[in-house]
Amino acid sequence: MIPEPLTLYTADGVRIDAGHTRGDGDLCFVLAHGFTCSWRQPVLRRIANALHRHGGVIGLDFRGHGRSGGHSTVGDREVLDVDAAVAAARRRGYGRIAIAGFSMGGAVVVRHAALHGGVDAVVSVSAPARWYYRGTVPMRRVHWAIERRAGRLAVRLARGTRVAPKGWDPVPEAPYEVAGRIAPVPLLVVHGDADPFLPLDHGRQLYDAARDPRELWVEPAFGHAEVAATPDLIERIGEWAKGAASITA
Repeated sequence: MIPEPLTLYTADGVRIDAGHTRGDGDLCFVLAHGFTCSWRQPVLRRIANALHRHGGVIGLDFRGHGRSGGHSTVGDREVLDVDAAVAAARRRGYGRIAIAGFSMGGAVVVRHAALHGGVDAVVSVSAPARWYYRGTVPMRRVHWAIERRAGRLAVRLARGTRVAPKGWDPVPEAPYEVAGRIAPVPLLVVHGDADPFLPLDHGRQLYDAARDPRELWVEPAFGHAEVAATPDLIERIGEWAKGAASITA
């Protein structure tokens, strides 16, 4: 099914490119990608198609990514991008909203649910619990792409991602610092024990900081985010979200 193209605008005036696939029933997933990704990429479309078996799906490109405007703030103001997508889902008549994010998107959906609310279930996959983690080679490369002028140029040329040249001021609350505010909305934290970017303690830290209702799935041999997500995992996430969102709707 070809998604309906959407152009959304955030509260701070950034144009967001998105796509909507109408689903049966009143549940809609808002799908939040990782750093340098896009909802139009095949791996995100595969995930969206799997989630579509359980409801509608709105995929979005975060600011500074793909066809969206603005510059990436790498997890800070992206909460406004998710908020615009949630509002679009409500305008289309959905009564229940599940926000699901991968890696950076996983951090964003945690922060959105805690700071903005208005959703019925939250799924965070392979997300950082805290900022400035440099304990793995891949994460040191990510920080180079964000913090150095040469890195920002490289990621723009290679991936089309435009990163804001100025750092955070002030530093936004880290996901684990706000996770306790999500309750009573159900939260699912998914993390692999073979994640090359972020070790399992990030998933555990998010889970420990949250309050019930919450679940932690430690996935054996699972790597990182969208690329590593198997059809079985996405199917289980869809089933979980369908049941969890019915609790708070």
